[in-house]
Amino acid sequence: MAPEFALAGAGFAALLALIAVRCPVALAMLVVGAAGYYYIVGLEPLLNYLKTTPFFLFANYTLSIIPLFILMGALAERGGLARDLFAAANALFGHRRGGMAMGVIAACAGFGAVCGSSVATTATFGRAALPELRRYGYDPGFATGTIAVGGTLGILIPPSVILVVYAISTEQNIAKLFMAALIPGLMATLFYILAIAALVRRRPELGPPARDAVPAEERREAVRNVLPVLAIAVVVVGGIYGGIFTPTESAAVGCAATLAVGLARRTLHARHVREALLATAETTAMIFAILLGAEVFNAFLALSQAPDLLAVWITERGWPPYLVLSTLLLAYLVLGAVMDELAMILLTLPVFFPVVTALDFGLAGQEETAIWFGILVLVVVGIGLTAPPIGLNVFVISGLARDVPIAQTYRGVVPFLAMDLVRLALCVAFPALSLWLVRLLS
Repeated sequence: MAPEFALAGAGFAALLALIAVRCPVALAMLVVGAAGYYYIVGLEPLLNYLKTTPFFLFANYTLSIIPLFILMGALAERGGLARDLFAAANALFGHRRGGMAMGVIAACAGFGAVCGSSVATTATFGRAALPELRRYGYDPGFATGTIAVGGTLGILIPPSVILVVYAISTEQNIAKLFMAALIPGLMATLFYILAIAALVRRRPELGPPARDAVPAEERREAVRNVLPVLAIAVVVVGGIYGGIFTPTESAAVGCAATLAVGLARRTLHARHVREALLATAETTAMIFAILLGAEVFNAFLALSQAPDLLAVWITERGWPPYLVLSTLLLAYLVLGAVMDELAMILLTLPVFFPVVTALDFGLAGQEETAIWFGILVLVVVGIGLTAPPIGLNVFVISGLARDVPIAQTYRGVVPFLAMDLVRLALCVAFPALSLWLVRLLS
């Protein structure tokens, strides 16, 4: 087993070295994967592989869901749906201590149902909510930290681009993964709100009441304004859960509905649609480039046989399955703090996934294990988006609030990270939190 592990280890070391010198992740994986492939089987098989793989990879019908969900989120952002969600949440909760921060979390959860990107959710609410939080005297670090963690709900609440990539990489059912993500995503929303309530109870100056209670008519008007957003979310997610649409069809329906709502309310103009299409093309191209690089790198790992041999070796050791799982999740937490979440998943799944599915967790087959592990990966990815020293969401919100030191924002996210670790422990200890809805609806 030593030569296989040595070869795979050298590949990982070379990949991390290229990433460390700021080589694009997609290019780094492509170069290292191609070099490893060439080393094992030669030039002609490598050229034959590269001649056919890109076409068959990108001709996959399932991949069309990625640009559709990205476009839906881009249209929702430019159509003012996020602004309406925050206005409604603020009208309902803003008069309470910490209420505006709770409103940010609730609005992020609602926006997450029509936007599968955490970065887009963070940037959107950084523009829509941060000025209001600052205007009403919220602590700057608390305000930016709340928006950063609220942005993670963009991937935790289905639909989620990260889950789509996981499903394609591991050949799992996207609809079942979306079902499995709902309860952990709602738990995240609840836990964040509880964290805010506890913080402002202990330190009232962090989130003073924003205003007196909003008149009933104004609250009703604010709620009426978000009914289209909620309707889109119900159609998109409910259509998948009910078996009415496939995930791809649901994404297409969601795009059309978001565009129709924006045009009907005259909040979307030709310029906004053009911007949304360009942003979608740029993001999709980045994701597809990483997918291609990961595909070539994974082919190199498969030829080395290191992942399968590692799974067999760990199984033969007889280690407790939950000990192995905890070790892998700890590795994800460490990697998530220093790497891009998409690259991290695509880089590690070829090694981690065979190990997890080879273990016996007492679930009903490998499919349940794969779905459960996907949700755990999603949770740790969410933690990595706000954890120091990288925390992509923290950098996004810091770019919008340049007067707030990034260390202050990191202090603001610490209480939420504690709640994330509690939620992760619960999801590990009780797989039914992820699998109950899958079992019920399947």
